[in-house]
Amino acid sequence: MADDPTSQANYTEIATEHVSFKWTIDFANQKIAGSATHDLRVLKDDIGEVIFDTADLVLDSVEVEGKSSSYEVKPKHPIMGSALHIPLPSGLKSGSLIKATIKYETTKECTALQWLAKEQTQGKSFPYLFSQCQPIYARAMAPVQDSPSVKIKYSAEVTSILPALMSAIRQSPPSDGPAHDGKVIGKDAVTYIYHQPIPIPSYLIAIAAGNVVYRPFPRLPGKEWTCGIWSEPELIEAAYWEFSEDTARFLASAEDIVVPYRFGVYDLLVLPPSFPYGGMENACLTFLTPTLLAGDRTLVDVIAHELTHSWFGNGVTHAHASHFWLNEGWTTYIERLLLQVLHSPAERGFSFIIGNKALKDDLEMYVDRPKYQRLVIEFEKGEDPDDAYSRIPYDKGANLILHLERTLGGLDVFLPYVRDYVSTFMGKSITTQQWKSHLYGYYERNGGAEKIKALDSIDWEAWFYGEGLELPVKMEYDSSLAESAYKLAERWDSSRSVEISKLAFQANDLDAFSSTQKVVFLERLQSYKPLPSSHIEHLASLYKVSSTHNAEIRLRFYQFSLADPSSPAAQKYAAEAADWVIGGGSGMVVGRMKFCRDVFRAVFKVNKDLAINAFQKEKNSFHPIARKLIEKDLKLSS
Repeated sequence: MADDPTSQANYTEIATEHVSFKWTIDFANQKIAGSATHDLRVLKDDIGEVIFDTADLVLDSVEVEGKSSSYEVKPKHPIMGSALHIPLPSGLKSGSLIKATIKYETTKECTALQWLAKEQTQGKSFPYLFSQCQPIYARAMAPVQDSPSVKIKYSAEVTSILPALMSAIRQSPPSDGPAHDGKVIGKDAVTYIYHQPIPIPSYLIAIAAGNVVYRPFPRLPGKEWTCGIWSEPELIEAAYWEFSEDTARFLASAEDIVVPYRFGVYDLLVLPPSFPYGGMENACLTFLTPTLLAGDRTLVDVIAHELTHSWFGNGVTHAHASHFWLNEGWTTYIERLLLQVLHSPAERGFSFIIGNKALKDDLEMYVDRPKYQRLVIEFEKGEDPDDAYSRIPYDKGANLILHLERTLGGLDVFLPYVRDYVSTFMGKSITTQQWKSHLYGYYERNGGAEKIKALDSIDWEAWFYGEGLELPVKMEYDSSLAESAYKLAERWDSSRSVEISKLAFQANDLDAFSSTQKVVFLERLQSYKPLPSSHIEHLASLYKVSSTHNAEIRLRFYQFSLADPSSPAAQKYAAEAADWVIGGGSGMVVGRMKFCRDVFRAVFKVNKDLAINAFQKEKNSFHPIARKLIEKDLKLSS
């Protein structure tokens, strides 16, 4: 297996099995200070050193087997950070264990951590900290072998004046006890103790600290695992209502499709709005954007996606960034299968239709960088995997697996293979080639020549390495739930020459539509030539889509209204869209990159200065990962 192109660690020679963190969160100086103690397994005789990935850490001291040790921090690589080299005693034999402790602290440059002022939270009373380590930022929070090829157990003692959460099982104080162990929040230091007994990749190490409270979800009969929700007190009622009905049901249904859930706890944390993703599948504790609190439970499929990562990503893990689709393609496929199991086949097809639009948009975005249109991307050493972050691994990957399901004879034939795949590779990190070899091996044993012939009919080269705007196969989906949205969009398209006063559209046209049908209606409109500005303004005022609190609908309206950058409508709504993503200057930005990056890119096409000025005004309110990528989108950096 080729080495991870994003890591400088020597994990094929010596690898961490367990790491113990002792941290103090310093809100006043915005840093985490403490130590990381690695239990390392020697994999090669006479290995002379261990190399860790680090980025922007200040090192204090290093010990090996309890004795003070020299060390060297190599010059910083702009993407991979600084390799930390620690010499080891001579004569080490393969299979032996050795312990190394690094004392250090994080810095203001830390890409993994966002420190929020109290004004950027719901409660406005306390600061907030959260991490985002995927894909390669755990090294900015701790010295680690920062590759998904290395699976580690961890324990942590975190001392904080605000409640602290981690991607592990809490040992003390109890989650369901008084908040902050009954001490004064924001003043008294409490030490939180966590343990993660299941080996996970370093990108799943996560921390959050702020004024958060917990509410458990009702337990399902016969299930050992527990579920619950964390959020600021101001959001706990809304968050509990949004997610309590579906989370445990989704998890139980996923177990029926795959194998039992291994992590013991599945909690959700609703973060402040600068969180850059819809969700992040941190082990035991999924991080969520507050944009999912739609008030009608229509956006809970993100939960289905994140909990599915418990098997695909957190269980069976991609070996490195080139094989990221194994995480996201499989997770998206199973998420949509859950929609079929819990709702209907039409819901599954509808989700593929929505995903297909996002896939097309992102394939177009990479027309000038076609390598990133591929499913399997051969990254150069030190290339930034965030430059390739898009819907392509999710939706091209899910379509490949759907195509496999259909080619092999449907779910009855395919689901036993899915279980075998997960059971075979659970706890391991694999490449695309290993996945494909297992697929062929399974159907050789369970189907013989007929199934191998079916697999050979697939154009693997085109699926893995194909570029361009089309999938290798024309995919058909159940479109029954989209028909009403398509018809309404068609009516608007054919009305473009009619005077506004004579239009027959009604404010209640969308009343029977679900939120996702409204999304598809607005996306379908984008497939036509842009409507006249007068029609766009009439549609906005009639359907209230430019002021809705549902961020999915609002994004699609802005994409639709800014499609002709020279139009009066684009000028008007570009200003509104820019103001929306920067939170009207409140510091409460719409930090989810799906929304802020798409909006900034669209506004940039209409009015470069407007986009750049809006971003510059609030750029420090965005998470460091989002900030870096928006700067590239707006041509402020290369």
